[in-house]
Amino acid sequence: MKTTRRQITLEIVRIVLVVLLALLLGFFITTLVSDDPVGAYTEFLTGPLPKISINDDGGWQLRGVNRFGNWIEDSITLILLGLSVAIVFSARQFSLGAEGQLFLGALAAGAVSLYFHAPAVIHISLALIAAGAAGFVWGLIPGALKAYLNADEIVSTLMLNIIAIQFYQFILTRYMRDFTAGYIGTEYFPETAVLPVVIPGTRVTVALFITIAAVVAVWFLMSRMPLGYEIRMLGANRKFAEYGGIKVKRVITLSMAISGILAGLAGTHLSMGLLKQLTLSLSPNIGFEGIVVALLARNDPKWVPVAGLFYGYLRTGAQIMERSSDVTREMVLVIQAIIILFITAERVLPLIQQWWQRRRSPEAILDSVEGVGDVA
Repeated sequence: MKTTRRQITLEIVRIVLVVLLALLLGFFITTLVSDDPVGAYTEFLTGPLPKISINDDGGWQLRGVNRFGNWIEDSITLILLGLSVAIVFSARQFSLGAEGQLFLGALAAGAVSLYFHAPAVIHISLALIAAGAAGFVWGLIPGALKAYLNADEIVSTLMLNIIAIQFYQFILTRYMRDFTAGYIGTEYFPETAVLPVVIPGTRVTVALFITIAAVVAVWFLMSRMPLGYEIRMLGANRKFAEYGGIKVKRVITLSMAISGILAGLAGTHLSMGLLKQLTLSLSPNIGFEGIVVALLARNDPKWVPVAGLFYGYLRTGAQIMERSSDVTREMVLVIQAIIILFITAERVLPLIQQWWQRRRSPEAILDSVEGVGDVA
């Protein structure tokens, strides 16, 4: 028990040190490109947080709630996508299909929102079910191709992304577009199909509670249900899983299909919560950022919310830094990417340490001495 606690403590200390080093590296880069690096980096680090100001009459006022809302809004999408990717990665598959599943989930939810009329609870519930079903089907396809035809899942999910996005844009432009608007988009959804706001002054909606429920559900699936056990066993060792009687093809197919449900729900958050309509570009390439969240969380559902909040904070801080300082968008993206890369590479350090310990073990030293003796 003491050893386990010590290992956990050392792990936490190492992660904290890596995060601090990454932030220091980001600040160093900022000093090279900004006339006011301290001000610019302060906006990056504190911009998403609300601020309390004191009025002349001694009262206080809360400012920046909308920035805080932007952070939580981004994080909701990223957590759902991170959960989606984590399920597939736990099965040692590599799906890039969250982007297409997100678009089709948004399309299905939008169709129900615009062309079906019901009380709010039923209307929203049906839209969520439709989005989850669309994501499930679009995840099922590459899962079945991988399981039964041994098709490369990276290629199939990338190609299916293109099909999904082009299909989304075709349906939107041809059949669902509001021609009275000055852009390509649908009419605004009726009130019964809009996710209710839970934090005034922001666009944070009940999707926050849906996301919490999704985290609990995925954790329960992966740690308490037979399918989750089978996914983890498949990810640990496929041959062992087959020897143990696990139906590997079924597990591969279901892991990708279930991950599609979560990506589809992320699409409902964008369409029914933030935009309240369908537009040509929902949030370009955010589906791929779920991969970063899953990697930061090490595919553990318990840590996906932490990783999603952290990455969402960096995204929001970078946007505020871009608007509030002289640092260009390109350099802001470079700083954000380097911080993420540095933190993700933290997993390399234990591997180097293990390699060095093996090299310095008595057996390795004895082998090297014998090798020298043989040469002599």
